[in-house]
Amino acid sequence: MDLLRATLLTMVFGAPLALTLWALLDAARRPQWAWSLAERNQVLWMTLILVGVFSVCGGVAISAWYLLKVRPVIAAAESGRLPEPRKPPPVEG
Repeated sequence: MDLLRATLLTMVFGAPLALTLWALLDAARRPQWAWSLAERNQVLWMTLILVGVFSVCGGVAISAWYLLKVRPVIAAAESGRLPEPRKPPPVEG
């Protein structure tokens, strides 16, 4: 029973750290030119992921957002599929 409890606790507390580590390593291995083509900032995302380590909920949210929303755009740019350009905000005046 103690082994099962220790295994479950390790999985519960280790899963957020593993998710954050996966997101951080993935962001670090993508080339800068792919980030530029996708109009994303590599340093900003790596910083957000690292800061998220200090807050379990925040870290999971940031890492999940990166892996589900940002990573596919970067991977597509890396493989030659360019995303639609972002529209600039309207100029008032």
